[in-house]
Amino acid sequence: MSTMVLTNRLELSSSADTALKVAARFWFIIAVIGQWLFAFYVAASYGISGIQGHFTAWNKGAHRYIPGDTVGNIAIAAHLFIAVIILAGGPLQLIPQIRSKAPRFHRWNGRFYIPAVFMTSLAGLYLVWVRGTIGDVVQHLGVSLDAVLIMIFSVLALRSALARDFRTHGRWALRLFMVVNGVWFFRIGLMLWILINKGPVGFDSQTFTGPFISFLSYANYLLPLAVLELYLWTKEQPGALRRFAMATVLGVLTLGMAVGVFAATKVLWIPRVKAAYDGRQSIAETLSATIAASGIDAAAAQYRHLKATAATAYNFDKDELNTLGYDLIRAKKFKEAIQILALNVEAYPHWSNAYDSLGEAYMDDGNKPLAIANYQKSLQLNPANHGAVLAIQKLSGTRP
Repeated sequence: MSTMVLTNRLELSSSADTALKVAARFWFIIAVIGQWLFAFYVAASYGISGIQGHFTAWNKGAHRYIPGDTVGNIAIAAHLFIAVIILAGGPLQLIPQIRSKAPRFHRWNGRFYIPAVFMTSLAGLYLVWVRGTIGDVVQHLGVSLDAVLIMIFSVLALRSALARDFRTHGRWALRLFMVVNGVWFFRIGLMLWILINKGPVGFDSQTFTGPFISFLSYANYLLPLAVLELYLWTKEQPGALRRFAMATVLGVLTLGMAVGVFAATKVLWIPRVKAAYDGRQSIAETLSATIAASGIDAAAAQYRHLKATAATAYNFDKDELNTLGYDLIRAKKFKEAIQILALNVEAYPHWSNAYDSLGEAYMDDGNKPLAIANYQKSLQLNPANHGAVLAIQKLSGTRP
């Protein structure tokens, strides 16, 4: 082999190593930015409303506040608080400069991080199987598998650290990082999917069920784990082309992740943080209390009165009544849900989702003609509403 050929191979190998390192760092930087944005969103939206005592504002997210369920509500609050700490402190464990220049901080942060992720996994299992949350059994099994993997990887990461096997510890720490952030991967993956398809495809946005959501409930942690294992294997194998290929894969995935972070931040996180700082009283909370005390007719009259006399003091945004309507549907109070969602149609006659929600309430109440009529109106306003098409087919008996 000539000296020139050997030199070219060494240069190619060095370039491949550099490309892989750059791609990995790029991925990590975007992941950290996205997770810290998510941590800020959780702290701001749930924390501020909790401090203000507006716990029903939590119902706009995945975690629901149920009056009287003290244990469950405390479990949610603890789960959210620990999640913020995990999201903020977890990435710091993987930064080499911190490990080398601040080893004491690295150790103490790890001593908190591992028990925290273990406990939040247990809390997650409680919330899914005892307290109840959105989604179906397939999704709940996916969340449960993630929780089990978190606990297993936590033990293995701690065990290797105590044995001072830092190479093995580093690998288990990376695996733990991937499964711990399954919820975050789920959100950005979902937003990327919606952005690509220009709407919810493969799932019902109201019931939050469907084949894509079921797939994502497992892929949100198994796919990152698979990519990590491929990356670790590539680092140990010879071959510049293999490294270039892995760098390309990481680069494409990182770009997709960045788009998902941007979409989630713009569509989900920023609006909900703004809502947390909104000084107006929630009309949904007000009407919910009135329904419990005086009935739905009094609540409907109160809505119209407040909208006419105190429109600036109350939050009359479209999601307010929509959220309350679904709370009533989940409580199987279909007549009340119909009246609330009909008010939303009255207030927002050009919003496709208002008719979709009212159609679902009529469907659950057994009124097929009005359910079909509202789904058709929703589809007329938004021809891309695939969920309305499926609902109409199901109600009319024409679904294949």
